[in-house]
Amino acid sequence: MNGQQRAWEALVATARRTVTDGLVVGTSGNVSVRVGDTVLVTPSGVPYDRLTPADATGVDLTTGRQVLGGLTPTSELPMHLAVYRATDAGAVVHTHAVHATAVSVLVDELPTVHYMAGALGGPVRVAPYALYGTEELARNTLRALADRTGCLLRNHGTLTYGTTLDEAYDRTAQLEWMCRLWLTASSVPGLKPALLTEEQVAEAGERLRDYGRHR
Repeated sequence: MNGQQRAWEALVATARRTVTDGLVVGTSGNVSVRVGDTVLVTPSGVPYDRLTPADATGVDLTTGRQVLGGLTPTSELPMHLAVYRATDAGAVVHTHAVHATAVSVLVDELPTVHYMAGALGGPVRVAPYALYGTEELARNTLRALADRTGCLLRNHGTLTYGTTLDEAYDRTAQLEWMCRLWLTASSVPGLKPALLTEEQVAEAGERLRDYGRHR
């Protein structure tokens, strides 16, 4: 099995996990992973449980031209390619997670209710709304991602990236959890959630940078 085949299997497993964990419904959301100059992506409109090794779909990182497979790449391809071209991303996960999407319609930045915001580089911003699949949405996403590894998309969902699929997915899961936490805490009548300062989040981010790595 070559590198692309292994990467495709991991991509499909991650995509299926977004459904199992309730981060997407049906064929919404999308996942991609970079293998050299090729970006493997989930295809458009195909349920993840039906994807097989023969369905591997890939595009050239520089041109966006399809170089692998016969299925149509995700409609959010411009957003994925923009992230790869502007960052050191090895994988990108986009979801329509309920709590995160709810937060995206309420605030311009996720309130810092937990230090795990540091794992995403700091307070998580909300990218202004733009029609899905457009270059405008890709540009808005990149601005919200400046010095961050994750953001919310107004009236849409989430996007996170990492060096690996596992890292990108873990950041998505953490972001959804923080959004759920803030919504839960802020819903208590008469009480206001205590927030961390940007300095406290940055301090936690520095400690989290090496978390779980062998010394």
